[in-house]
Amino acid sequence: MHYDFKKQLHSFRYAWQGLRCCIGKEQNLSFHLIAAALVIVAGFSLGITRAEWIAITLCIGMVIAAELFNSAIERLVDLVSPQRHPLAGQIKDIAAGAVLICALAAMVVGLIIFIPYLTRFFL
Repeated sequence: MHYDFKKQLHSFRYAWQGLRCCIGKEQNLSFHLIAAALVIVAGFSLGITRAEWIAITLCIGMVIAAELFNSAIERLVDLVSPQRHPLAGQIKDIAAGAVLICALAAMVVGLIIFIPYLTRFFL
């Protein structure tokens, strides 16, 4: 089998285009990116461990990916069903619910990691 490096580069270019079409245009994605930046600053400031960085990185990736999937699903639903339809609305709501579950799980992980540091800092 032949590996096509040019094709791989094109795939990365398409992926970056996908990110660029959402960053700054999707309000919820912008919120999650700002939250991620704040968590990263807090992690450096508080000196979290390597294992904690792994958990934080996985959580950030999970939430950002979920938000991108949600945006893609919303756009696909709008394309397939431009007029309002109850099933189209349910599909969008379910996708948004998946993002909410990911964000809540990430928040719990963040609390588990950061509360001990903050209690030592403030007490």
